[in-house]
Amino acid sequence: MTRVPCLALLRLILATAVLIALWQLMVFLGAPRYMLPSPLSVLHTLVAQAVLLWHHALVTLGEIVAGFLCGTLLGTVTALTLSRWAFLRSTVLPLLLLTQAIPVFAIAPLLVLWFGYGPGSKIVMATLIIYFPVASTCYDGLRQTQPGWLDLATTMGGSANRQLFYIRLPAALPSLASGLRMAATAAPIGAIIGEWVGSSAGLGYLMLQANGRMQTDLMFAALIVLLIITITLYFTVDRLCRLAMPWQPDRAGRHALINGERA
Repeated sequence: MTRVPCLALLRLILATAVLIALWQLMVFLGAPRYMLPSPLSVLHTLVAQAVLLWHHALVTLGEIVAGFLCGTLLGTVTALTLSRWAFLRSTVLPLLLLTQAIPVFAIAPLLVLWFGYGPGSKIVMATLIIYFPVASTCYDGLRQTQPGWLDLATTMGGSANRQLFYIRLPAALPSLASGLRMAATAAPIGAIIGEWVGSSAGLGYLMLQANGRMQTDLMFAALIVLLIITITLYFTVDRLCRLAMPWQPDRAGRHALINGERA
């Protein structure tokens, strides 16, 4: 049972090693240090500036988590509302599409103006950028509930609210999980863009400051920390989604295990 995780970890380590080797090769071939610092230089900066990176990472992490939670809650409530009350669909659905017609990045300066340079504007940015994926995937899942289940619940006297929360919402969890996984990778984008537009702390702010001072190694170090945050958030969300759906088998992992045993 441990062969598949070990093989996946080994492949990840191998792929990372290849990327680092290519990175070092580009430096060896003469890439300017102010454009592409060496991996050892970035590693040294990660260690030497650990306190500074940790301080700004905590700010960005708080914005990402708050935006993720707000966007998930708002998107799920919207999907449940649209599924429960049909008369709202003709009004709310066009508004949802309209929110996607305007790029969130374009209104980032307005968000900073309205909510200030603190975490508020970054949380709103992260919330807006993940709101539509969560709402749309959850709503699609609610609409794709098997009619036979709903007919059985109606026959047994189940009310519309009970059907929504005990049948349709559990059936929509796989679709919602896909939206949450997308949101986990999109939330950091909203937080960083908000910090670029206007902030006094955070990894995005640190990147701007390092760029202005030509400290490329510090920029790369901040990017690596952001990458670690994003990967950790993604796998945490993925794990929680799997725990919330014990009836949903991990088919990819099961097939990989079978193929590995056959080999």
